[in-house]
Parts: sequence; structure tokens; C-alpha cells
Amino acid sequence: MATVAELKAVLKDTLEKRGVLGHLKARIRAEVFNALNDESEPRPPLSHENLLINELIREYLEFNKYKYTASVLISESGQPVVPLDRQFLIRELNAFEESKDNTIPLLYGILAHFLHGTKEDLQNPFSRGSSLQPPNPDLGRQPSGRRQRDVTT
Repeated sequence: MATVAELKAVLKDTLEKRGVLGHLKARIRAEVFNALNDESEPRPPLSHENLLINELIREYLEFNKYKYTASVLISESGQPVVPLDRQFLIRELNAFEESKDNTIPLLYGILAHFLHGTKEDLQNPFSRGSSLQPPNPDLGRQPSGRRQRDVTT
């Protein structure tokens, strides 16, 4: 019969392989934060600048599938639950977007501008051998039918 420690290890390993453990930990952190959040202490008013910054961060978090982190940002900062209109954000930042792919967060374009400094780089922040790459939805997943090998160095 398996010991409690062995069962625990197998359960942890299984949850990690399925990609569930990280989500569970993030969800628990969010729930603990909600439980500890003192509603009696008023939050400072959300300034216009913080509203814009938070929206850039939210767009980045959601693009990269950091949904629990985004939910904590929204609840902790007082950011509106409904995202700001992207065109409104572009106008407020005096930015421009020539890329046809408007799914890439504006934060990537801003970063590309400061890294490369040219208007052309804002068209596609993932071009020119940039270290910024669109997220791979299969990253971290095991190919079906294959088991992960432990590699030690």
C-alpha cells in the first residue's frame, strides 16, 4: 500500500503534467487576496495615468493568458472590469498602430519603439529577429502519446 507521501508526490506530478497545478496555485492566491482585502480601507482614486498604465498591463496579461494575474490587477487597482476601447487608448497615448494585427498588445509596440526607435518597428514588434515572440499556446504541453523524459545535467 502506498504511503501518504507517495500519494502526495504522484498527485503533484500528475497535476503538474496536466498544467493544472499552476492554475490552482494562482486561484488560491487570488482567493486569499480577496479574503484579506480590507474593504473598509478606501482605495485611492484611480488617476488618468494609472488607468492608462493599468490598461496596457491588462492587455499584456490577457494576451499572454495570465488571467488570474489580470483578475487580481483589476480587483486590487479598481480598474473598470470592461476593458477600455483600444482606439481610445491609442488616442490617449498619442500612439499610432499601423500593424494589421491589432491583437498584439500596445505595450509590445511601445517597447519595440524604445528598443529600435523607428516607425517601421511599430508595425510588427515581433519582426527583425526580436526576442519578443508571440506566445506559443502549446508551450509547456506534452505532445499526445508521449511521456516527458527527465533530463539531468
